[in-house]
Amino acid sequence: MASERIILGIDPGTTVMGYGVISVEKGKLQLVCHGILRLEKINDHGTKLKRIFEKVISLADQYHPDELAIEAPFFGKNVQSMLKLGRAQGVAIAAALHREIPYTEYAPKRIKQSITGNGNASKEQVARMVQSLLKMKEIPEFLDATDGLAAAVCHSFQGDRNTTTDSYSSWKGFLSKNPGRKIR
Repeated sequence: MASERIILGIDPGTTVMGYGVISVEKGKLQLVCHGILRLEKINDHGTKLKRIFEKVISLADQYHPDELAIEAPFFGKNVQSMLKLGRAQGVAIAAALHREIPYTEYAPKRIKQSITGNGNASKEQVARMVQSLLKMKEIPEFLDATDGLAAAVCHSFQGDRNTTTDSYSSWKGFLSKNPGRKIR
């Protein structure tokens, strides 16, 4: 494992996307940046997806993360919302892969369990624990930012262990690990 890793964490969303970047050196976590991408004033879903792609590319170019940790869509009753959230997540993953950044997807309960010890923790509990772990002076106004940081911190706790999905830096990498998935 490299002595220092930069991890980009994303909480995907089509209204607000939260993100956070941390560095991990010799097991010590350090906050690099956090923020949100506000999309609520954009009516066209395609334009929202384009902005998500552009933001992830911008973060990749600015901070050069070694890995992306992204929250997986949760299963809810509103199918349309789930589809939109899945598209937002897919676009963020595609942007990371475009910059050859491997990704790992985490279920929301897995992130909460990793951060707080309780898979049913509230967003506020997660935010307070992230604040403590990263020695932040204040909790951000939008908890989507701490959710992005929580994904990154959760990933850092996993070390080299694979979690909910394999990480691939390209389609070629995916196909080399999954030869039976190629259609001829």
